[in-house]
Amino acid sequence: MSTSTDSLRILAADEDQAALARTAKMLGAMGHDVTATAVDLAQVTEAIAREEPELSVVVVHRDDEHALDLIEEISAFATGPVIALLAEDDAEFARRAAERGIYAAVRDGDPAAIQSAIEIALRRHAETERLVKQVDRLEGALERRAVIERAKGILMERHSIGDREAFDRVRAHARSHNRTVVDVATAVTEGHALLGTSGADGSAGEARGAGDVPGGGGGRGGEARGAGDGPGGGGRGA
Repeated sequence: MSTSTDSLRILAADEDQAALARTAKMLGAMGHDVTATAVDLAQVTEAIAREEPELSVVVVHRDDEHALDLIEEISAFATGPVIALLAEDDAEFARRAAERGIYAAVRDGDPAAIQSAIEIALRRHAETERLVKQVDRLEGALERRAVIERAKGILMERHSIGDREAFDRVRAHARSHNRTVVDVATAVTEGHALLGTSGADGSAGEARGAGDVPGGGGGRGGEARGAGDGPGGGGRGA
């Protein structure tokens, strides 16, 4: 989404068609491009899909519930923030609207105040997006760490090795096969889940195939390793 507030693609929504036209005219005079207007929820959804607005403006008059429904619908489908234009200050409505996803509320009729609210909404929305991305990155990192830890535990149990050596095997295998550590760790955990922990007769090691996981198979190590199998492959046999 554009970070400039000079000229935005705006969706304007209102329960009253005449008031909606006045709002669109005012926003246009402020330099914005009102690409769509909507009165009901169906029109809102269609307009968002068609126009991809950078900002949405809901004008509040008599029907607070309808305005709140519009705000919730827009928040669910639009990628940009939503602001409300109020006929009068209404702290209770502002609180309820915030719960539905609004980023700013301002008295209608004052272009300077509305522009200020637009800028505040865009900044808040950008900060929210930044935080969401940061959380996603942290969650992804934790998930990758968990996979690696599970793979290390499997190798430690199967080969009676320490934490450090287990990780070194995974890392060395990843490097030698041009794969990521997470990819190799995932192969270890998936192979373990599929084949179980049994390996006394060596059949599990043979089934794992060449190059899938580091240190594959117990018992018949020489057969299990195959061509190009991982480092430290659980004993080469006689």
